[in-house]
Amino acid sequence: MRIMAKAIHNGVSSELLSDAVWRKSSYSGAMGNCVEVARLASGDIAVRNSRDPQGPALIYTKAEIAAFIAGAKDGEFDDLAV
Repeated sequence: MRIMAKAIHNGVSSELLSDAVWRKSSYSGAMGNCVEVARLASGDIAVRNSRDPQGPALIYTKAEIAAFIAGAKDGEFDDLAV
């Protein structure tokens, strides 16, 4: 029995980010199972689901992204990996 997760929608509409230049990791799977990031004109960083490029994006400050990347490099999120 497959249980479908409830869709959760939050963040900024993709229509407001039409000038964003999105990129994703070279580690991304061929099925598009990755997140994409874009630096905004404000200096903030937008993050979206690559499987839903027209969907919402979450916006983070440079400091928030730097803290997340530092934690990832230190292995703080290794327990989340498959």
